[in-house]
Amino acid sequence: MSDPTPQSVGREWLYEHLDDEDLVIVDATTHLSMPPDGSVHIEPGLDTYAEAHIPGAVYADLFTDFSDHQAPQPFTAVSSDRFAIAAGAVGIGDGRRVVVYDQSSGIWAARLWWQLRLEGFDDAAVLDGGFPAWRAAGYPVSEEQVIPRAATFTAHRRPELLTSTQDVLSAIDDPHMLIINALDAATYRGESPSYPRRGHIPGSINIPFDDLVDPSTGRLRPRAELREIFDQAGALDPDVRPVTYCGGGIAASGVAHALAVAGRSDAAVYDGSLNAWTADESLPLVEGPDPR
Repeated sequence: MSDPTPQSVGREWLYEHLDDEDLVIVDATTHLSMPPDGSVHIEPGLDTYAEAHIPGAVYADLFTDFSDHQAPQPFTAVSSDRFAIAAGAVGIGDGRRVVVYDQSSGIWAARLWWQLRLEGFDDAAVLDGGFPAWRAAGYPVSEEQVIPRAATFTAHRRPELLTSTQDVLSAIDDPHMLIINALDAATYRGESPSYPRRGHIPGSINIPFDDLVDPSTGRLRPRAELREIFDQAGALDPDVRPVTYCGGGIAASGVAHALAVAGRSDAAVYDGSLNAWTADESLPLVEGPDPR
């Protein structure tokens, strides 16, 4: 892909390449809500896709097909073998290029982008601004459910892009690891009852995913602005390895994607995130503002 930031493509680029034979366009829309009672409601976005989507796009169900339902936390990344089956079924495979989008904030598209990278697939990009940006430009939409052209996906997992609870616990006092909380500032400070225990992982800094998005367009901030944000946080220091987390690995994937757009493609995601961390009473949490 010829975009100057190859982890992301603009709507103009996608419109010009809609008919490319080797291009797979994937709608990864997922709906997640967290009522005040602390429960989590997850709903696949197939119905939303059926109402309107980018012409030629297939639908990928991140919760049903790309998550490990044997794991205690929702949206845990599946094994390489299972991922290869799920990816191939929606047409993602060897010799093909992929553009992923969703119909909300972009974090679901970033999640599939990160899972593809985790399994060694690099020719994937997120549509900047997703479906809202596409529609805002007046480009055509479709209600036709597309039958995927099955593909063979060969997985080559990069374990360095996936971080466990034990890894994060060991990294708390490691000056060469930068733990980044991708949630909103109030949740980071411990002012929100969204999780069984409040606060953030000791030593972690706060870079909310929403701060990386231009609120007027819904698109990522320009690359120079992203670099400034990450540079000030120390995330572009070559001697430091970034690890992102959130509630369940989704917004964390969004920050990992933004880091890649900014030029740092080696960020790891703590997949269990606060869902796993807060479930273990022995693991420390602290409340208060970002110490920077």
